[in-house]
Amino acid sequence: MATQKALVVVESPTKARTLSRLLRRSYEVKASMGHVKDLPKSQLGINVAENFAPRYIVIKGKGPIIKELKEAARRASAIYMATDPDREGEAISWHLAELLSPVNPEIRRIEFHEITKEAVQRALKHPREINQHLVDAQQARRVLDRLVGYTLSPLLWRKVRGGLSAGRVQSVALRLVVDREREIEAFTPQEYWSITAVFQTADGKTVPARLVARDGARIGTPAEDGATVIRTEAEARALVEEIRAQGYAVSEVRRRDQLRHPAPPFTTSTLQQEANRRLGFSAARTMAVAQQLYEGLDVGDEGTVGLITYMRTDSVRVAASAQAEARAFVTKTFGDAYVPERPRQYRSRRDAQDAHEAIRPTSVARTPERVKPFLRADQYRLYRLIWERFVASQMAAAVLDTLSVDITGGPFLFRATGSRVTFPGFLILYREAGDDGEAEPEGWLPPLTAGEALTLVDVTPAQHFTQPPPRYTEAALVRALEEKGIGRPSTYAPTIETIKKRGYVTSRDRRLVPTPLGRMVTDLLVEHFPEVVDIDFTASLEEHLDRVEEGRADWQQIVREFYEPFERTLQRAEAKIPVTEFPEVEIGEPCPQCGRPLVRKHGRFGEFIACSGFPACRYTRPLGLGVACPRCGSDLVARRTRRGRIFYGCSAYPACDFTSWDRPSPRRCPACGSLMVVKATRRGEDLRCTNDACGHREPAAEPLAAPAGVS
Repeated sequence: MATQKALVVVESPTKARTLSRLLRRSYEVKASMGHVKDLPKSQLGINVAENFAPRYIVIKGKGPIIKELKEAARRASAIYMATDPDREGEAISWHLAELLSPVNPEIRRIEFHEITKEAVQRALKHPREINQHLVDAQQARRVLDRLVGYTLSPLLWRKVRGGLSAGRVQSVALRLVVDREREIEAFTPQEYWSITAVFQTADGKTVPARLVARDGARIGTPAEDGATVIRTEAEARALVEEIRAQGYAVSEVRRRDQLRHPAPPFTTSTLQQEANRRLGFSAARTMAVAQQLYEGLDVGDEGTVGLITYMRTDSVRVAASAQAEARAFVTKTFGDAYVPERPRQYRSRRDAQDAHEAIRPTSVARTPERVKPFLRADQYRLYRLIWERFVASQMAAAVLDTLSVDITGGPFLFRATGSRVTFPGFLILYREAGDDGEAEPEGWLPPLTAGEALTLVDVTPAQHFTQPPPRYTEAALVRALEEKGIGRPSTYAPTIETIKKRGYVTSRDRRLVPTPLGRMVTDLLVEHFPEVVDIDFTASLEEHLDRVEEGRADWQQIVREFYEPFERTLQRAEAKIPVTEFPEVEIGEPCPQCGRPLVRKHGRFGEFIACSGFPACRYTRPLGLGVACPRCGSDLVARRTRRGRIFYGCSAYPACDFTSWDRPSPRRCPACGSLMVVKATRRGEDLRCTNDACGHREPAAEPLAAPAGVS
């Protein structure tokens, strides 16, 4: 008689294939295809009167999967639930156990944070019971989100229009974007001037320096407290004349070594931020690719193996074995000097959940170049980012030689600074990117000594204006949500995707801009549901959910404390909020199909042009940008790729196939008359000529309007 196999249940077929390769013949591995039970879609599914008891039902279409799992459970010697090691995974295991225990009660839970043979075998040797505290924390979040979404969204449908939604986390994220846009609109630029000079040494070396003080009073920007600000061109020109009349010498030289330490390995939040800055990935794309790397890919002779540890974590803790492997690799590859004396330890945020390690490669020996032939381009790029960040985090600090030189003449003090890398340390492998995706520049100064005379070669005043706060990139919004304690690692990507898909925000030059619809919904919620969109309140609710997970709070009590005042607010809002039709504005043009007036409408992706005779006439087209196509003169419109990325093309397509990834500007190049496009920079936006032979560029006078809709 054949020996009975144990059954291992996971969520996805990819993960099942990887485990099947690792476990060979001793186990049968089956996939549940995610959740098998959930709250019903067609109704609230929560009995508020019965202590918020959720009514779970089998998800439509999961019947054949459950039947297959029951048949496998019936013939299994034991059942191991191997779903993801988080609240959501625990809840999936809990529901599966409820369904399978009547067939086979020998059910245990196993947990591993990387899909490697060693990790899985270790987990099988140490099974545990399902953690009810984790399940309760997931239930609390699910019930809270359902109570908000299934009561607040219908209110928006009745009062504004169908297709809208509100959510406990998404509405706070949207408010952050809307509030930032209003800060930008309310911002009044202040003019100020800076003065830079170029000095020359006796042997002809140049030293650029900035004016930092006059008569001991510091000169700076309006943002610097206590600094004297040069407000007008007249003031700047007068100072320049005074500066030219002085003789100059080096008054002080300060030189020191500065250590620059590597960043810790990635958490979910920092991975999403860096992938957005460096690779241009959205948060959703980052998580989708990371899931593939975690669940396992075929890497040749080694077979299918998980390449990274679990990607939903807010801890920077690293296993000692992984540290040792990284240190050995660095020693072999770069030398002893590149390994710190002791393994690096990083401290997680105070409120971080420390159950999981940081995101790291499952084996440092699987270098990016070694696995590159087996990965898609996006998988390779993300894996390389994770691998380099982790290995660098275990390397020695870089040593920078920094130099600060004070140059004085009469009442004026100029300062020149420079730095150079004397020992690269971890920088030989990895550098963090700025928000514009570019590494920071480095410079150095010629050798100078105190008392050395310098010749003033040039002095230049420069006009500046204070800048408004920048719009959020996805990376910046993720960082803001994390810093404010809104949501958890698993919620950042779906939250941002939701507010984009609902047409509440649009992505422009990789920055998030609220639509008129997003502003309207936010204003309505702020006025009538202040607690739902209150940042501090939402963050405190996350802390309560963490207490449930730790077994220190009752999930139903947490839900009750939220819901009872929320229900009273909901009743008041129903009576107070008037029905508000989002206006459809005629554009003064007849429909080319039926002759009725064309109107601007709001849809899932923002505004578009449609026939006022809908549904009898279904004519639609994208809303034009008010910029003429450089090839044929037709209007340019915003469009969306299958993956959701916005690009710009000619409305006469397919007769004209002009396209641009960069947003066209209505301003033509003053040098050659060609189309100008908008480019995001660290300090705002530039207009750049599309004629490569011209190359003209200039700062955008003011933020340009976002595309109102895309097709």
